[in-house]
Formats: sequence, C-alpha cells, structure tokens
Amino acid sequence: MAGEAVTLQLGHYAGCVGAHWWGLQRCPPPDTELNHAVLLRSGRSGCTPRLIALELKGGVGSVRSGGAGPEPLSAWRGDVDNYTEPVTGTARQEGDAPGDTGSSSGASVQAPGSSTWLWSDYLSVQLHPRSVYILQQYNHDGDAGRLEAFGQGEKLLQDAACVEEVEDRLHFYAEECDYLQGFQVLCDLHDGFSGVGAKVTELLHDEYSRKGILTWGLTPVTHNKGDPQKNFYRVLNTALGIVHLSAHSSLFCPLSLSSSLGIKPQPPIAFPYINYDASLNYHSSAVLAAALDTLTVPYRLCSSRGSMMHLAEMLNFSGRKVVAAWAAVPFPAVRGHSLPDVLCAHQQDVPWKLLSSCREQKVSRCFAQSVVLRGVCKESPASCPGQQPPSPLHACETAEQVLQCYLHTVFPGAFSASHVLKEPCVTLPPYPCFFSPLLSKQGFLPDDLSNYSTAAVESIPVLTSLQSSPALRTLLSDLCKDLQKLGTRRCASFFAAGVEEDDFHEAFQELKTLSQCYQMGFESGDSEDESDSD
Repeated sequence: MAGEAVTLQLGHYAGCVGAHWWGLQRCPPPDTELNHAVLLRSGRSGCTPRLIALELKGGVGSVRSGGAGPEPLSAWRGDVDNYTEPVTGTARQEGDAPGDTGSSSGASVQAPGSSTWLWSDYLSVQLHPRSVYILQQYNHDGDAGRLEAFGQGEKLLQDAACVEEVEDRLHFYAEECDYLQGFQVLCDLHDGFSGVGAKVTELLHDEYSRKGILTWGLTPVTHNKGDPQKNFYRVLNTALGIVHLSAHSSLFCPLSLSSSLGIKPQPPIAFPYINYDASLNYHSSAVLAAALDTLTVPYRLCSSRGSMMHLAEMLNFSGRKVVAAWAAVPFPAVRGHSLPDVLCAHQQDVPWKLLSSCREQKVSRCFAQSVVLRGVCKESPASCPGQQPPSPLHACETAEQVLQCYLHTVFPGAFSASHVLKEPCVTLPPYPCFFSPLLSKQGFLPDDLSNYSTAAVESIPVLTSLQSSPALRTLLSDLCKDLQKLGTRRCASFFAAGVEEDDFHEAFQELKTLSQCYQMGFESGDSEDESDSD
C-alpha cells in the first residue's frame, strides 16, 4: 500500500486547481481502487487534506476548518487558530453546491463562476487549521503591493519567521505519517510564487532528500496582450521557475490550458466535449484538476506498492526531470462498447490534448510514459471459439494487456507503464456543469450522436499520460529564444526586485542545457546563435 503524501499549494491559481482536486476526492465508492489516505488525514471531525496552502492577503475567503472537537494532544505542536478572512464580492447564489461556505454580509452577488470568485468559494471540503498560511506582505487584488516577480517570492522564503512557519507545518504533517512517500507541490509559475516555489522545493530537497518531490507548475490561460510589462514578467517568472523547480524536484511538470507560455499567447486548448470559458479560473482549473487526479493514480493505488519516487525514476533518466502531461477529459468512449472496441476507434490518433504548453497537439514520440485510463469497462468481450479476433486488442485477456498492446502500437520502442481503473473521475458540484449535452450521466457518448442527454454529468472516463517527450524541447527552446529577445535592459524593474543578472544568465544556460536533453539523436542542434543578449 502506498504511503502518505503532503500537498503544498503555492499561489492563487494553485489554490483553484487544488480546490477542485480536493472536491474530486469526496464520495469514494465502497470498493474504491484508490487509497484516499494517501492525500487525506483522518481526524475526529472527518477527513481533511494533508495540505499547506500559501496565499496572499485577500486571496482566500471564509474557509471551513476541521477540528470541531479537540485533536489528540500528541498531534499538536503549539497553539493554532482557525483562519477566516472576510470575502469581498463573492457571495453564494441559490443553487450553488451544498457544503460550500458563505461570504460576509453585504457582499455583492456574483454569477456562479464569476472571475471575482476565490478558490475558497468552491472549496467543498474542510481544511485543517494549519493548512492556510497568509503571506501578509502582498495583496491578491489591486494595483499596489502585488507579488509580481520571482525575486520577491524568493525573498519571502528567506525571511526567518516565514521559513519557521512553513517548516513547523511541514513537520506537523510529516511526523504524523506512518510512511511519508513524499510531497506534491502545486505552484503558480506566472507570478512571484515561482520564486516562493523555488525556495520551498529547495527546503524540501534539503530536509527530505530521500522522499519524492513531484512539482506541478501551473499557469492560467493568459490574456496580457495589452500589457507588455506583465507579459515580460510572466515569461521571466516562468523560465526561472522551470529551472529552479525542476532542479529541486524529483519530477517537474508544467500544466496549463494555454498552448504557449511564451511572449505571444496562443489560443487556449479546446476539448471536444467540454464547453468551458478559458477566462474563468473556476473552469480552466477544473479541467486541470481532473487531469491531475488521474495523472497521480500510480502512487495512490490500494493494490500497488508504487511510489512517487518510483514514478519519478521511471521518467527522469538522462537529466530529463521535466515531463509533459496529456489528457482526454473526458475520454470519448461510446456507451456499452468494450475496451478493445473503444481503443480501436483511436488506433491512428490518441484523442488526448497536450497540457504542457508545447504547442504540439498531435501524438508525439516519447522516451517513456505513465498512462492511466479510468472509468471505461474493463471486461473484454467474450470470444467465440474458432473465430479470429477482429484485432490484436480483442485477443488480449485483460484490460491491462489491452492498454499495453495499444500503447506499444502507437508508441513503438517507448517504455510505457499503464494502469486501468474501473473507477471514473467523479464530477459532482461544485465541479462546473460545462460538459457537452451528448454525454450521458456517466460521461459516455451514445451510439447515435444525434441523441442529447438532459441529465447532469456526474462522472467521466479520463485518459492521461505523463511523458518524457521530445515535445518538451519546443517549450524549453521557445522560452530560451524569448529570453534572448527580452535581454535584461527591457526588464530592469524585474531585476531590481531581487534577481541578480549573473543568476539570470546562469538560469538561461541551464534552461538551454535542459532543452537539449529532449533532442532526438537524429536531430541537429539549433542553427541560430543562442548566445546571451543584453
């Protein structure tokens, strides 16, 4: 059985993804295949996430804390208080999800999913009193006092009082674990939280060197076309974040519905059976949360001894500590069809989307991958004696063999670890109702695509892959080219916030080296001059 994991959410968008992710952990079936104790801790008032969330002033509203009754004395390390901050402009409306918390009186009413919502507005689980830590030095909203630059974030975690607070919370959760397998870090890449994440992962690497550290670099869909400085800051924060977070993590994966993290924003990723509003963090973070919930299955299974470290070691060889995420949310399965039938329908083109901003949306080669398929019937159709199976997939005896055969066909020569789960991804409120009317209550497509469903989608099948892939060279080399164009003179205020130019140039070289790790053997190096530019 897998050991426990501690999750850290660093930044507001990380909180948005986390809020949906924790909501997906509710209501496990009686015969669950996932060990929910990996993510959740048991207390007298029920289960709460084993979570440390760092947020800015005004970035979190009213949070329900667990601990209605006192915890055993052995679980406490000093006095703690519940944290509640007044919410401005985020009141609930009638019909919102049950179990959500209300807002302060007098707040203006917003439509569900409004861009003014905070992640705590759709957090549907209780948090432990030690989960939320507010960084009072910076504001979530407004034009002044914003955490905009990597150097600002680094400085926050160089403050002795802040470091002590984070360490105390880490020790509190780590020391109550029977077997701590590692840490999941959800970190905003686009703002100063990339610097916070750099110092937090460095702290984890130094204090828990034998534990797995899986870091997910998160970026909302970007719309900074009219603000060059914010755009430049975003690219610089992203590049520095990738370099530092990957250096201190066992595995690092960028996650975003933006097609590109470079200077020129690209259209957001489109999903054929989701009608989402890319401008709403409430929507985009829900898609990423469903993907994340499936990507992390390998170290959360009841039946497996696989761990975070095993997953990382499988994918991070040859210096490739950055991986790409692919996901089909939902996986387009036709109701009543067997798994071989479903996969045979996608023999030439896997129907997943790249969630790591590499611009390439077609199936690519990969060095190694971890694939999870959930929510699709695991039983193979009964074969008729003496009759030739219609495909090699139909000749397989188990669902796991079917998926492995499929992956070997689509990715010849790549190492593919795979898992098949009967358990779907549960999408009950406050998860958004943004699915196509073609989908059934269980997220399946009908035989006749002219049929429309009126039932709310309560669960969906999902297919994901975590890949060490050549596609990452596009993301990393494009960032190198953008840094070259920017230089340092155009972003003097960014460097004045705390990043030394020598450190920047060193990070640039490390990013370029990292990019070259994903070059296929037959590819030639870049012909253009990538020397530093001032």
